[in-house]
Amino acid sequence: MSPARTPGPRVPPAGAPGSLPEASPPPAAPPHDPRAARDRWVLALVYAVLSVAAVVTLIPFAYLIFSSFKTEGSFSSGPFWPVGGGGPFDVDWSGFTLDNYAKLFGEANVFRAIVNSFFYASVSAVLGTLGAAMGGYALAKHRFVGRGVIDSVVLLALVIPGALLIAPGYQLLYQLGLLDTYAGLILPGVAPAFGVYLFRQAMITSLPDEMIEAARIDGCGEIRIFFIMALPMVRPMIGAFLLLTFLGAWNNFIAPQIILASPEKFPLSVFIAQLKGVYGTDYGLLTAGTLVAILPILVLFLLLQKEFISGLTSGAVKG
Repeated sequence: MSPARTPGPRVPPAGAPGSLPEASPPPAAPPHDPRAARDRWVLALVYAVLSVAAVVTLIPFAYLIFSSFKTEGSFSSGPFWPVGGGGPFDVDWSGFTLDNYAKLFGEANVFRAIVNSFFYASVSAVLGTLGAAMGGYALAKHRFVGRGVIDSVVLLALVIPGALLIAPGYQLLYQLGLLDTYAGLILPGVAPAFGVYLFRQAMITSLPDEMIEAARIDGCGEIRIFFIMALPMVRPMIGAFLLLTFLGAWNNFIAPQIILASPEKFPLSVFIAQLKGVYGTDYGLLTAGTLVAILPILVLFLLLQKEFISGLTSGAVKG
């Protein structure tokens, strides 16, 4: 007699309550998109071009850094990269010296020149930015007689080479008695045409007319509207233009060379140019001074790079 067979668990039919869900078929492979592949190739090409451009841009800066630490004898005879005997990444430190920097900071007027450059560039940046913002706000948000003429003059001034204004500017400063003064060096840069145009475009884009009208109805004066409402709306542009103006004033060589006559008033740009000797040039000393002049600009750009990029694009939408 065979043993009784125990019935197994009953499996409910598909679709019945308690039944397991049917296995879904695997998803079909996405169709090949030729545009996606093309975009990847374009992106790779863009990165390759930018990488090459970055290397080409950084090579002179690297050369400047290494040259500032070279001795006078190894400056012209040594290689660009101080390679040791262990391969291309083995640096030979025997040719490095700090004598160039010791000689630079041993000069009597170097610290005075650095202070002069900071003063000249800072005051020029603040006054130039404030004047440009005021001019741009007036042209963008005020209706007055002659506004179209002033707009045309600002645009015309953008295409006039600055070298053409050196002689008449010098004559004007001479008649005003501003030669060999910081005022004669700073005042011509207040409210530059380029800055007025940039702030005009930024004000048109970022500051609605309705906000200004509402502020006037509430009793706000024009000065308060400008400082409380207009300037905060174009804050990225302020950071970008401050950096541009500071950079231009810091690197300015022609104007201080022409306007200033007293050595104690010279900025760092003129001081470095005077390091060149009559019968020979100490290139190690010259490159050390150039590197010292570059470092403040580099630090300032790293601190304001976000405002710099967003400020340059703030007025590029409409206007």
